[in-house]
Amino acid sequence: MRKREYDEDDVRVRPGKGSRPRTRIRPAHEDAVEGFVVAVDRGRYTTLVEPERAKGAKRKQQQRRLVVAMKARELGRKGIVVGDRVALVGDVSGRPDTLARVVRVEPRSSMLRRSADDTDDTDGIERPVVANADQLVIVTALADPPPRPRMIDRILVAAFDAEIDALLCLTKSDLAPPDELVALYEPLGVPHVVVHKGGSLAELHDHLAGRVSVLVGHSGVGKSTLVNALVPDANRAVSQVNAVTGRGRHTSTSAVALELPEGGWIIDTPGVRSFGLAHVSVETVLAGFPDLVEGTVNCPKGCTHLSDGCALDAWVTEGHADQARLQSLRRLLASREGAPDSGREGAPDEAHP
Repeated sequence: MRKREYDEDDVRVRPGKGSRPRTRIRPAHEDAVEGFVVAVDRGRYTTLVEPERAKGAKRKQQQRRLVVAMKARELGRKGIVVGDRVALVGDVSGRPDTLARVVRVEPRSSMLRRSADDTDDTDGIERPVVANADQLVIVTALADPPPRPRMIDRILVAAFDAEIDALLCLTKSDLAPPDELVALYEPLGVPHVVVHKGGSLAELHDHLAGRVSVLVGHSGVGKSTLVNALVPDANRAVSQVNAVTGRGRHTSTSAVALELPEGGWIIDTPGVRSFGLAHVSVETVLAGFPDLVEGTVNCPKGCTHLSDGCALDAWVTEGHADQARLQSLRRLLASREGAPDSGREGAPDEAHP
């Protein structure tokens, strides 16, 4: 997929790989230090500050530290989220009861966003989830609760929009086989790993090593259990799935970045019950299917690629692309339009086309 680039607040460039987030701060103040936002709580930003690399004994003795900061008034309404790279001034010692100021937010390499649930009576306001991730890990259980493919589809569309790689992480494989769900996403070329509680996480570690990965999934799929296994001192609260409703309880209340022992970062997010896509255009979704783009040239003006008259049907019939790819595209486009996940959270999805 061709990468888009923007200036200032919405710069999108391909992030590099490495166990520590890259910081390319252009300080707003000469004495600013670089920080990586690892948690946000009611207007307070916990940031990781690395030791300065300049020569000199004092600076060499400095250690990595967590610095709590507030947003400087000069930033106005500019939002700050977990994963942001920022410039800090003031008391950056990290001592208890001290408070620094964030005076600059570095241009982002990516921004994962969701809208207010576009099936509700809302105006589709965008909600930033995390910044600067280069991989989105969609965590879904194979049973208890059962998979929700429409939710997976919507999160995949968000990954297309953010231009970050996607990975399916299928949990609870001791309760149900993964074959059907894997086959559903095979035409999209989305890689997957299959895990269960107490089993090996070696394959998942390989996918996470040296990357900044954001974990997303609805409640009860075992995301917190997975995080605790990946980062032993994470201590993320674990919930149970209600046997009657099939719903999980939200145990993670805010996003937090956690460093992996073997290198890389995971950003754990609260369980979601919906993933609005009102901010995502048809063109953005289509860009994820380069084998189908050329086939839309003869589509009627304003074609949604979901109804009769779409030129993609003839394009596939003529052998230019695979029918499974077209079905996958239309499934994602239907999810963008707000096709319901299910009658209730945790219930099986409706059949796919």
